Amino acid sequence: MKSYEEKKQDLYKKMTGYIKKDICIAFSGGVDSSLLLKVARDCARQHKKAGRIHAVTFHTVLHPTCDLEIATKVAEEVGAVHQIIYVNELEQEEIRFNPKNRCYLCKKILFQKILDYAKEQGISITMEGTNEDDLHVYRPGLKAIKELGVLSPLAEAGFTKQEVRKLAQELAVSVASRPSTPCLATRIPYGTEIKKEDLERIAQGEKYLKKCGFSVVRIRLHGEIARVEIPKEEFVVFLEKSIYLTENLKKMGFQYITLDMQGFRSGSMDEFIN
Repeated sequence: MKSYEEKKQDLYKKMTGYIKKDICIAFSGGVDSSLLLKVARDCARQHKKAGRIHAVTFHTVLHPTCDLEIATKVAEEVGAVHQIIYVNELEQEEIRFNPKNRCYLCKKILFQKILDYAKEQGISITMEGTNEDDLHVYRPGLKAIKELGVLSPLAEAGFTKQEVRKLAQELAVSVASRPSTPCLATRIPYGTEIKKEDLERIAQGEKYLKKCGFSVVRIRLHGEIARVEIPKEEFVVFLEKSIYLTENLKKMGFQYITLDMQGFRSGSMDEFIN
């Protein structure tokens, strides 16, 4: 088992080799890809003949608009070439009806677009921010990433999510403490049609609850029922304000609002998938 310091050395060694040429990073603005971008930029500054770093961000219907805003801000802070690609995944019928391998289908389309961009720019190295923890949960999209030959330096170096945040804080990455923001389709049960208006409503509801002070929020939509996930330690606040909160959520179009007694947990829609 490698120590944290050994993982850091491994990551920097890998990145030092990569940045001798132009590289392309799938960049969401989350802590994983932001750390990857920061490490790449720091390594490039130490080498006079380093290539250019291209940060590619998708502007899609499956992600809240705040993701694009944050990604743009971080790319400017780091000083990378920032390319935005617009995609509507729901144009693909096989994705719109939310099969269990939706993430695989989606990642295949998105990363092929990144590779097409990289090819246009003459770039042979494309990477993304999967970490070690992602390898041990249901992530069908990882199969697509491997099939397309996209590199995952953080996972290869053995970085866990906690270690990613630790290094991001050490390097003063502005989004080091930012909670994960998985695509909005994860709020919809498998086999249910994904509708743009539902995604917009979910994004609006989650943004509202975060403004009310809840640190992490997921609104999982089951037909007319909105299942709210927040950390258990914040239940008391939610219940104290429940009349006010549910009244405002109903104004957004949610008919029945429930509080999930298990609290927030990543990937709760995947709990019954073997």
